[in-house]
Parts: sequence; structure tokens; C-alpha cells
Amino acid sequence: MSEMSDEEIREKLRKIEALFSRPGFEGERQAARAAAERMRQRLGDAERAEQNLIEMRFSLSSQWSRRLLVALCRRYGYEPFRYSRQRYTTVMLKAPEDFIHETLWPHFQKLDEALSEYLSEITDRLIKDEIFAGTGDVEEVVEPRRLPGKQEPL
Repeated sequence: MSEMSDEEIREKLRKIEALFSRPGFEGERQAARAAAERMRQRLGDAERAEQNLIEMRFSLSSQWSRRLLVALCRRYGYEPFRYSRQRYTTVMLKAPEDFIHETLWPHFQKLDEALSEYLSEITDRLIKDEIFAGTGDVEEVVEPRRLPGKQEPL
């Protein structure tokens, strides 16, 4: 795995964001703003009519993924939530099904992949530099056979 610098990951994230939100020329920006406004209008209409509005549960693997998804939801004008007693990494969202499947989730997946790769590289680098260079996986050994009968907990 090649190490990415802070600037390289920032550039990668900017490129991903550009795919979803920032066209290059002024005319494209105006068209994108108009399209975004139309999309917000359509989403607002759908919410008011409560057509195709679903409640989606996202069970995320890390606090970083959770923070990213929450930020994206809020960016698109939705307020994510969780019910009491749900895990901290669970995020609930009420939104149109098409929006979730065609916009939010693909956008999240691309950004989350880049963020996870970056965080993994930073973690490996810090551990190697500050703790110990041997960060490889642990050795896998054959488990000893147990005698039949009463088992002692490990």
C-alpha cells in the first residue's frame, strides 16, 4: 500500500466532492446551483406529501464513518437521528428512497472509502514511527486439542 500525504488525501477528497457538487466553469456552476435548487424543491415536495419517504437505519463500522454520514445528511438538508438504546454508530434517517439510494449512499461510499484508506495509512505510519516498526498481522497458530469433558474457560 502506498502512503498518501495529507495533501494527497485532501486532493482526492476534493476530486470526489467535485464529482458530486462543483462543476468547473461559471456556467456549469450556475446550472449546478439551479439543478440543486430544483432537486431541493423536489425533495421538499416529496417530504411534504410524504411520498416515497422511508426510514432508513445505517449501522456504521466506525465513529469516523458515522461523522461523515451525519455531515452529508445535514449538507443535503436532513437531520439524522437515533432512537434511545441504539448503538452510537447507528444513524437513522427519514428521506425519499430515491435520494438515499441514488445520491446519499453512493456519495457516502466514495468519501468513506477515501477517508478509511487515509486513516489507516496515518495510523500505520504513527505506530511504525512512534511505537514499533513491526505492525504486520499476528501469527496464526493451531489451537491445542482439548480433552473431552469439563472445559476450563480461557
